[in-house]
Amino acid sequence: MRLGAPIRRAFQVTTTMAVLAAGSLSCGVAAAGPTWDGIKAQVYGQRAILDGSSVIKIGAPYRPDNVMAVPLSADVHLPRGQAIKSVSFVVDENPSPVAAVFTIGGARDHAALTTYIRLNQQSDVRVVVETAAGELYMVEQLVKFAGGQASCSAPPQGSPEEIAATMGQMTLDLQGPRAVASNAPQKVDFELKHPNHTGMVLDQLTLFYVPLLMVEQIEVKQGDDVVLTMTGSITLKQNPKFAFDYKTNGASEITVTARDTSGAVFKKAFPIGPAS
Repeated sequence: MRLGAPIRRAFQVTTTMAVLAAGSLSCGVAAAGPTWDGIKAQVYGQRAILDGSSVIKIGAPYRPDNVMAVPLSADVHLPRGQAIKSVSFVVDENPSPVAAVFTIGGARDHAALTTYIRLNQQSDVRVVVETAAGELYMVEQLVKFAGGQASCSAPPQGSPEEIAATMGQMTLDLQGPRAVASNAPQKVDFELKHPNHTGMVLDQLTLFYVPLLMVEQIEVKQGDDVVLTMTGSITLKQNPKFAFDYKTNGASEITVTARDTSGAVFKKAFPIGPAS
């Protein structure tokens, strides 16, 4: 499975810029001038993007404590009769600005999502929602950089041996009481152990860059129904993590399938039924 078109275009456009500017990015100094116009043209072309303040609530810390794992959230409420096609998180000043695209399964007018990203420098962050009818809505917020090394070029946490031994392990935890009826709301936290290497980290022993190895896609299914599919990027933190909500359909398991750019596939079923 290859990268989705919006992320692939954004990553290709910014890869050369990231390599040329790696030195300045590593010091965490905010780049001069807005970059959103260029991102919009590459990802959305000439499509109109509407003010989403009435349908999207964005959550982001103004000055995060940990730039390696900054929480970004979106609470989307479309008018009744409309359905969410996808929810995208965009970080303007990161080398790969489209952090994640969540394609939402089913005809849902509400979705709550939280993901965790690497913040490379001070940046506007955005949530872009596409409806099933093709309309785009957007909200944005400025996030300050707390200082230190830019996160996309920072070395991974943990030893190579530990990272290799745990790669592919998954956890899925229900938030609040377990739903016992069908069509009941349920929220969960999910995490995948994976280095999500950015390709911008210099190995201090070999003096070569650690090759890019990122989580490309994560699919979540409740029984046979797709809850969501997440298309990722190097902007997602090491050990990608996200929270999401869904409506129960009576299935006894949630199955998660993750793929990375090496072709590796990780899959696990989690019991969610009332008796599990």
